[in-house]
Amino acid sequence: MSKPSSSLSEKTSTSRRTFLQGSGLLLGFALFGAGTKVAHAETTAQPVAGDVTAAFSPDAFIRIGSDGKITLILPNIEMGQGTHTGEATLIAEELEVGLDQVKVVDAPPNDKLYATAALGGQATGGSTSMRATWESLRKAGATARMMLVSAAAAQWSVPVAECSAKAGVVTHQASGRSLAYGELAQAAATQPVPASVTLKDPKDFQLIGKSSRRLDTPGKVNGAVVYGIDVRVPDMKVATVAACPVIGGKLGDVDEKAARAIPGVRDIVRLDNAVAVIGDHFWAAKKGLEALTITWNEGANANLTSANIMAALKAASERKKPIMARQEGDVEGTMKAASKKVEAIYHSPFLAHAPMEPINCVVHVRADECEIWVGTQVPTMAQGAAAQVTGFPLDKIILHNHLIGGGFGRRLVAESVAQAVAIAKQVSYPVKVIWTREEDIQHDLYRPAYYDHISAALGADGLPTAWVERIAGGSVLGNYLPSGWPEGKLDDDAVEGAAKPPYDLPVIQVDWVREDPPVPITWWRGVGPTHNVFVVESFMDELAHAAGKDPVEYRRALTKNQPRAAGVLELVAEKSGWGTPLAKGMGRGIALHDAFGSYMAAVLEISVSPTGEITLHRAVVAVDCGITINPNTVEAQIEGGLIFGLSAALYSGITFTDGRVDQSNFHDYRILRNNEAPKIEIHHVKSLESPGGIGETATVSAAPVLANAIFSATGKRLRTLPFNRDELKTEGIEKKSVSMVLPIVAPLLAALASTKPTDAELEKQ
Repeated sequence: MSKPSSSLSEKTSTSRRTFLQGSGLLLGFALFGAGTKVAHAETTAQPVAGDVTAAFSPDAFIRIGSDGKITLILPNIEMGQGTHTGEATLIAEELEVGLDQVKVVDAPPNDKLYATAALGGQATGGSTSMRATWESLRKAGATARMMLVSAAAAQWSVPVAECSAKAGVVTHQASGRSLAYGELAQAAATQPVPASVTLKDPKDFQLIGKSSRRLDTPGKVNGAVVYGIDVRVPDMKVATVAACPVIGGKLGDVDEKAARAIPGVRDIVRLDNAVAVIGDHFWAAKKGLEALTITWNEGANANLTSANIMAALKAASERKKPIMARQEGDVEGTMKAASKKVEAIYHSPFLAHAPMEPINCVVHVRADECEIWVGTQVPTMAQGAAAQVTGFPLDKIILHNHLIGGGFGRRLVAESVAQAVAIAKQVSYPVKVIWTREEDIQHDLYRPAYYDHISAALGADGLPTAWVERIAGGSVLGNYLPSGWPEGKLDDDAVEGAAKPPYDLPVIQVDWVREDPPVPITWWRGVGPTHNVFVVESFMDELAHAAGKDPVEYRRALTKNQPRAAGVLELVAEKSGWGTPLAKGMGRGIALHDAFGSYMAAVLEISVSPTGEITLHRAVVAVDCGITINPNTVEAQIEGGLIFGLSAALYSGITFTDGRVDQSNFHDYRILRNNEAPKIEIHHVKSLESPGGIGETATVSAAPVLANAIFSATGKRLRTLPFNRDELKTEGIEKKSVSMVLPIVAPLLAALASTKPTDAELEKQ
């Protein structure tokens, strides 16, 4: 996942909390302050599943009805990361109710009420959900509890101090009288909002820190929950789409005759750069689309290749003036004076998100309103996109957000919603637009490709006396923001994980050369750190090798003033049995990083066969994510994130030939299979720090820990992702063992053949 930059918004002072009296008690609390300025349109509140119809300035709400039902309305969408359960836990802990007493409802699109300042609007991404709500939702729960207790005390004419709350009931200890929250809701609504509340001491937590069953699991198991792709509305037809295969190309001529002869085909809709076939069901639409004869106007990118993209990045790195991200100490003087230097060049490819649920959206455009059913990380952006296409005001765009079957940053952009609305605008009935897997992968918005040149000077003790890194790549914000991103201004995502590594480096310079590709880019799970930590941690191993030191010992020497980093390093070394002998052909790698407010160290044990095949045996992870809200969720996210990142490092990469994406489905953009996944062990550092993010941390660890394990097993340093396993072969090529990764990296390797320095050039000692 992925995230918009914090620079899109600014914090303002917190206003008096808005309070509305109704049939029950309704509370709202600002997560980051009211009046947050965001990059999206200010919207009008829409009903939330029949529960709330009033508008508020806060971002999160509790409703306690007179029937005793407790509803939590949250701005963060659930896409597998456990947000609903985690945030409900925060409310329930301070409200003194069980998780089974809380119903979670997703918020409607409304930046004014639900914007998260760290993301610049109402959005879910960047591993921010729990970090953003950690204090605010607990305060909301504690405030609601205090008002309920005060209402009971007033009714009984007793001091508040003599009353307590537990399991949704307020009790007067002396007399034994009790009232349920539902019985108190209307009276509590008349109580003044406390100016301040005391939150629980962590030692008194009853829910936080304990593994809880996820609230969304039963519905997912029995099929009761509805993802965007599951939506059905009366009279709905189904469409599928083909966009121009060349980026920036346009639709030319279309011969519809054969398609219209397909049974079930109802309409054919033409757009500027795409054509859609609408049928009674998906199969009819798909067969109709295949029957079309389409002529494309391919435009300026018809000759685009991975070779010229990487060549442009290399040229930019060498010739363009960089934008400074960090500069401390006498970099030039220290490098000149050094007797030993090490330098390397790393390459990272474009990456697709490839979620299991491909792009889809149901739209019904009526005469005076547009109704949308979709799973999106940015509901207000989707609403704004629909308003722009239809010309309707925002209050006439009704958007129903649904669970997402994988987002990873792909659904932080609403261009697919705009396309669906443009299709539905041309017909009278509701249309479900579904992209095929091929369309989804070949028309994604990709994680940028990067070219990194990194070097260091080593002192007599082998430790770095100077550290210099230049990153060349595109600006995600430049693609994301309608107004673009100013030239000469740093896009923090490009350097995150590189500008502030968790090490004591006395002299450091990290800069960025902006080279925007003619390829649409956006955030990908792990955002900037997925690429930057790969470079930093791989290079840290290179320095340890050049100094003749053990990789853990080398990092230990550089984290003496980084206690949290040192803590996970020591824990993972202990639990993995670092330093114990391994069988021949096996290797053990390590990676350490600080990202999203959490610290993580990972060790991976692998073996490499003589034919270059890599087997992943065991992964050991140590994490310090501050206070752990739900250990089960943390462990699930680490497991999933690690598999996601290892899949990318071994098999994934988007390449271009003649302006077209070469990959099309999971056969050539694949993920690890069950039998290929390592055994994963997870260990927690006990911490009282505020929670950090966890959804993307293990994805960040994956590529560097694998690269370092490969070097440990083979002595070969692979610096280009995805890893070409043919470089690891120590015996003749057998036809049956040709790596599946070759079709992915072949175009990239061709681009690098004339530019990639030799090992001798890279390791100047």
